[in-house]
Amino acid sequence: MKQTTETFYLCGSKPIQMKIEDFITRIEEEFDDIEPGTLKPESIFREVFEWNSINALILIALVKTEYDVAINAEDIANSKTVADIYGIIESKVA
Repeated sequence: MKQTTETFYLCGSKPIQMKIEDFITRIEEEFDDIEPGTLKPESIFREVFEWNSINALILIALVKTEYDVAINAEDIANSKTVADIYGIIESKVA
């Protein structure tokens, strides 16, 4: 699988490099139900751990805090995999 690296600018700060692997690490750190190292870009996040509205809000807050990108419930509903969510973040930053 090809690694992708994107440049993100946070609130006028200097650019940071973000890879999907870093995004996955942040998700694994945030959700206690996910064993570190088990989440992959192709993982269907609703099958990896208990998916509910609270976890959706946690993911929305994580993305806003870490990447200064606002995703919403519709973005999550339209996503199946971790890579899908990452793609939405990329599209909103670009």
